[in-house]
Formats: sequence, C-alpha cells, structure tokens
Amino acid sequence: MSKHIFVDLLHKLEADHELQGSQRTSSREVLGITLYILAQGDSVRLTKEWFQHSTETISRYFRQGLDFFKDCVGAIDGTHVDVRIPIVDQVRYIERHGMMTQNVMADCDFNMCFTFALTGWEGSAHDSRIFARALTDDRLHFPHPPKGILINLFTFIQIVRIS
Repeated sequence: MSKHIFVDLLHKLEADHELQGSQRTSSREVLGITLYILAQGDSVRLTKEWFQHSTETISRYFRQGLDFFKDCVGAIDGTHVDVRIPIVDQVRYIERHGMMTQNVMADCDFNMCFTFALTGWEGSAHDSRIFARALTDDRLHFPHPPKGILINLFTFIQIVRIS
C-alpha cells in the first residue's frame, strides 16, 4: 500500500469511525499493526518483534483495528498493462508516464481468487471512472458485496455503505 493511501485511510478511519490510539501507541500504529497482520498473515508473536510491543498489546490493537474491517468481503485494485494499439487509437491509451497501456480493474476475495476483472479501458482513463462504471453498469455483472461496507482503495479512499 502506498504511503498516501495509508494516510488517507488513517484520516478517514479517525474522522468518521473513531479510530484511536493510546498514550503509548498512535492510531497510525494501530492501523499499521492491523494491516500488517492482515497482509502478511503473520502471527502475533512475529508481529510483536516487528513493532516492538508485547504480545498483549499487539493482540489488543489488532482486535481493535480489525473491527474497522469486519464487513469487508474482498479487495479491489487496478493496474496498467502494456499494449500495442493501432496508430489511430494510440493517444487514448497513453498513460501519465507516457506508455501505451490498458487500465485493468480486478476484484478478489480473501482467498485471493479473482471474482471480477474489467479490462480494455484506455490507459488515460482514471481509475475512479472505471470503478464507477463497474458499480453502475449492470451489464458488467460486478459482484456487489452483501450489505456492509465497501472500501475502495483503487487510487483514492472511498467508503461506501452498501444497502
């Protein structure tokens, strides 16, 4: 996760969902501990070495941080794939680094199995535009999650209540 995405998520959880730290542990560290365990799958024992806290502290803050993700059903991300395009269409496919790419959005569950992929978008298309299309175009069959919270980390933080 890039630093600005982490900071945006941290600020959103602090402002809207009351994420807090303590006198000795910041809310930033609570979120870091939680995301570290979720992403790495490490045990509390290994995580305590990384963060230099007791087992009890790591356990407590992981449980606290995990509450903010209890309704999550998967993850969404985007990537750019290099492509060869006919000359007449090349301009639309040039992304911000000057390369010709397709912007691809993918969705996976917590078993790391893909549940959705949206391909073919020109490299110049903004990630939020692709995500908005996936949410609103029923022909794409985007797997809307059950009631809960969808956190979009596609390039910006957006917490959407699904009902």
